[in-house]
Amino acid sequence: MHTVEQMLKTYPKDLGGIDTAKLAATIQSLVECAQACTACADACLSEDNVADLTKCVRSNLDCADACSATANILSRHTGYDANITRTFLQACATACKACGDECSRHADMHEHCRACAEACRSCELACRDLIANLG
Repeated sequence: MHTVEQMLKTYPKDLGGIDTAKLAATIQSLVECAQACTACADACLSEDNVADLTKCVRSNLDCADACSATANILSRHTGYDANITRTFLQACATACKACGDECSRHADMHEHCRACAEACRSCELACRDLIANLG
């Protein structure tokens, strides 16, 4: 059992009808995507053609920040507000799509961009799936 799931199960009150397994999977995906984006930005900065990767680095950093913030929001349940949660999930899905698209442009030349694009696609889907299940 991941720590994320374990922490959700220890919350002393009801999570407001949110599917705990979906919530845990989304938080895990957000954390993994933030890490992939941070590592990809760093790897891009180490490439010889770094000037060609400026937009990729920016997309990576924006996505990493969006994922981290969203994971934090999803990890807090006291005083839960579905509208705030939904807004963060939508913004994060948008950032993941943009970053995934940008990294895909470089995936043939840079393995780190290919791996990051996959993480972004997976996270975007997880965010959209959770939005659909918020009610």
